[in-house]
Amino acid sequence: MAAVALVNCTGDRDAPDAGGFRAGSVDLDDPYVPGSGNGGYDVGHYRLAVRYDPADDRLTGKAEVTATATQPLSRFNLDLAGLDVSSVTVDGAPAKHRHADGELVVTPRQGLGSGSRFTVEVAYAGVPAAVADGVLGSGGFQHTDDGAIALGQPHSAATWFPVNDHPSDKATYDIEVTVPDGLAALSNGVPGERTSADGWTTWRWAERSPMASYLTTLVIGDYRVETGSHAGKPLVTAVPAGLPATGAEAASLARTGEIADFLAGRFGPYPFEAYGGVVVADNRIGYALETQSRPVYGPGFFRTGEPNFGVVAHELAHQWFGNSVALARWGDIWLNEGFASYAEWLWEEHDGGRSAQRSFETQYAATDWSRPTLDPGPGQMFSSAVYKRGALTVHALRRTVGDDAFFQILRAWTTERRDATATTDDFVALAERISGRSLGPFFDTWLTGTAPPALP
Repeated sequence: MAAVALVNCTGDRDAPDAGGFRAGSVDLDDPYVPGSGNGGYDVGHYRLAVRYDPADDRLTGKAEVTATATQPLSRFNLDLAGLDVSSVTVDGAPAKHRHADGELVVTPRQGLGSGSRFTVEVAYAGVPAAVADGVLGSGGFQHTDDGAIALGQPHSAATWFPVNDHPSDKATYDIEVTVPDGLAALSNGVPGERTSADGWTTWRWAERSPMASYLTTLVIGDYRVETGSHAGKPLVTAVPAGLPATGAEAASLARTGEIADFLAGRFGPYPFEAYGGVVVADNRIGYALETQSRPVYGPGFFRTGEPNFGVVAHELAHQWFGNSVALARWGDIWLNEGFASYAEWLWEEHDGGRSAQRSFETQYAATDWSRPTLDPGPGQMFSSAVYKRGALTVHALRRTVGDDAFFQILRAWTTERRDATATTDDFVALAERISGRSLGPFFDTWLTGTAPPALP
């Protein structure tokens, strides 16, 4: 089950019927992602079975969504973009449904009582579409020359399965992907049994730790897949078959376990049951994304022909900051990106490069302090203010409270909030509790102040 119920639900927009049931809210009123996420229920598990043929770019799927009602429900919504829905059942009984404008509205035969557990099955098919307005650039489900790539932030999941598409509703996953023989189908979590029949191969993956929907991924194509183990857990990496086996991409992924161990020494135990990474060669993917347990790296990070261990450190740090401890709301995204950017500084220092202090001093001098880190606005979710000023705030906290308290704060955060969601206020409260200091003015200055803060 997801660890945290939906607390941002806007409540009913329709009057309750005679039985006290009412419709779940049609979004969570998060201004960063209007229309995304739905209220009235909490998803515990997704079981997805999809089949994809690159020859005609057609996806067919069946999704089984197990959830708990957080209010008496007469109907509820799932996010689903573009695909055609052929049938919906709730607890095995056919349910009325309509699908338009990215919303699948489901009306079960009988109302669902608050606290009741229910299972929705959705059969769907069609040609998936990319996300036209992805903040990072091209996202969602995208056809490629040899397969497809599904990823993106803050949107992507709803382009290939019905979902409650907001990080505040984390869930576990079983993902089964059937593709033509010879193609790989990579996703999140622990690899399962792979079977073939009649020219098709089914790849199976299981993510048993709660995962935000934007952290799901599906990468299909001609890939060189390496499967091994690290620290007793499976480690699966993949690079396009057309790239050299000893190139910068493969060399970068080869240090995944080592970098994860280094970060675990600073942040606490690695939070998931698998390790890995996937490199894609499609130039539309101009970013790397911390897809849970198996980050995806776009080609731009390896253009120099040299390994890029900094981006690996960044995406692996997200496994603690952003994945295990997820956002309750997108305005707090610095909790993800500030700590992941700081991890790059820590790794560079460890790997024989600049000290974290030197990186801090260089970035401090280059920062535009007029741009806030906390609640930066939808258009600035992935700006330097979030990443680099966020990292400045993290290092300034370290200088202010001292190393012992600082790393105790980080390890307590990743332990106490593991598999859950959190806000900036939660982090400030924890930092104050452990350090024994009042830190509100400190965070106000470093996160939102408009003048360069005094150096600690």
